[in-house]
Amino acid sequence: MARYLVFALLLLAATVPAPGKPRNDAYPVTCADLWNAVSDTLGNAGNYKILASDDSELKAYSLAVGSQRQRVNSVSLNPKDNGCELLTQFPDSGFANDDEGAFRKRLAHSVAKLQAAKPQQPGKADEKK
Repeated sequence: MARYLVFALLLLAATVPAPGKPRNDAYPVTCADLWNAVSDTLGNAGNYKILASDDSELKAYSLAVGSQRQRVNSVSLNPKDNGCELLTQFPDSGFANDDEGAFRKRLAHSVAKLQAAKPQQPGKADEKK
């Protein structure tokens, strides 16, 4: 009987998900621009439910809609020398469920969309001629 109990506990221990590690990436845009893209990405109610968002601290906490397990995801921004550092923690990302990868793809799309909508600086237009 004790053997079966130990075997069952080992099986349960193998199914517990490991906590997600924080990941950081640098972006060559200002933190204000990147925060607008993060807000745009998390603002899509079909993909995310925002739990808390702090515009002054540049931090947001959300849930991924439709995820198998509801876990709190966090996003924060830190200014760097020539850009902005994005810190993310998605505890339920991995082989079968890649919430973090999906967020990063959506964020890249949002950054590109917001950069394309920005008016071009006057000095840059003359250099292309």
